[in-house]
Amino acid sequence: MLDTNAVSALVKGQADSLSKILEQRPFCVSVITEAELRFSLARRPVNADLRSIIENLLLVTDIRSWNSACAERYGHLRAELEAVGRPLGPMDLLIATHVLAEDCTLVSADRAFAHVPGLRLLNWTAAPANLK
Repeated sequence: MLDTNAVSALVKGQADSLSKILEQRPFCVSVITEAELRFSLARRPVNADLRSIIENLLLVTDIRSWNSACAERYGHLRAELEAVGRPLGPMDLLIATHVLAEDCTLVSADRAFAHVPGLRLLNWTAAPANLK
């Protein structure tokens, strides 16, 4: 499951190593990531080409819905992270719980996710040997 920063880098042409990985593996995004991308488009004007690239990517990408299983994971994870003094931002927490509920690997360069227990994380900015 791609995080928002991974999708943004892809559409801006800043993630060649990630593009190569995604040619070989299935991937999806959370509806939460879709919401963040749509907010970004609405918040500030972007060029028509970038808007088109994002819209086309969303049309062909498996977008997973946030559901009751995610909500159940959310409650437990939020309490656990707050108890150890490592809370996540609201959107990151929603994405992390979605990844856990879907039993996916999160593709992100955001180091905040490293503190989430049980979360499989693929940092697409890591050295190519670490991305296999």
